[in-house]
Amino acid sequence: MTSAPHIPVLLKEVLEFLNIHPNGIYVDGTFGAGGYTQAILETDPTVKVIAIDRDETAISAGKLLVQKYTPRLSLIHGRFGDMTKLISTPVDGIVLDIGVSSMQIDSPHRGFSFQKDGPLDMRMNQTGPTAADVVNSFSETDLADIFHTYGEEKASRRIARKIIERRKNKKFETTLDLAGIIRTCLPFKSGLIDPATRVFQALRIYINDELGELTRGLNASKTILKNNGILAVVSFHSLEDRIVKNFMITESGSQPNSSKYLPEKIKPTPTFEILTKKPITPKETEMTDNPRSRSSRLRVARRIL
Repeated sequence: MTSAPHIPVLLKEVLEFLNIHPNGIYVDGTFGAGGYTQAILETDPTVKVIAIDRDETAISAGKLLVQKYTPRLSLIHGRFGDMTKLISTPVDGIVLDIGVSSMQIDSPHRGFSFQKDGPLDMRMNQTGPTAADVVNSFSETDLADIFHTYGEEKASRRIARKIIERRKNKKFETTLDLAGIIRTCLPFKSGLIDPATRVFQALRIYINDELGELTRGLNASKTILKNNGILAVVSFHSLEDRIVKNFMITESGSQPNSSKYLPEKIKPTPTFEILTKKPITPKETEMTDNPRSRSSRLRVARRIL
């Protein structure tokens, strides 16, 4: 099986929708291992890519790629939600691969995964409060709200209560320590989703403000995309996909009236045209080669103003 960190999800479909043309300028807002970036650059020798990543580790690892494609590749340390501040030129396309990267998951010292032991960190840009800070200091109510809101965890209150009880005697420091406590609250059957999955997802999303970042990035696309520019977003969770879907519906003027009994509201002029009526999902062969792609969804829209 091919190593997941080097396989950008739904790459063929993303490239088809981007419809890359000579002298085009494209943004890879979530650079990671550079899979989308490199594929775009290889499409045409006159194309340029502006790549962004908030993780300093990804920026350092990408320096060799910058050297290879100089001067066509610019790699910026920052957040894609700040695209309007980081990019001063209009662009022909934007691709966003939302969520944690395979490189981050596969690095135990980053604390994203409960499969291997490591410090309870989860910070993408390695600044600010860690997951340990949140778990060891937030109230039971706040923890339960985070688990429910960002992880859609039905047993959020039970897990939060168990965490509070345990931390009275010993603070949480490692990923396996937290995962172990979560598993005592829920049944754990081999072959099914690990009980720790949703809580780890919730903590990661909360700590890195991933949903807020996504919303800012989508709004920024309205400013930096040229007319007919393409916005392609790959998401992995229902929370992310819902934000992307609602943004595209709203910006395309496709939002239905709130009630058939009320006068129809005057809708703003559409700024995007939706190109994917339903999200694009990976084919069976891709899911076999890259298990990370299984939950992925691609939505695409074209800027029309």
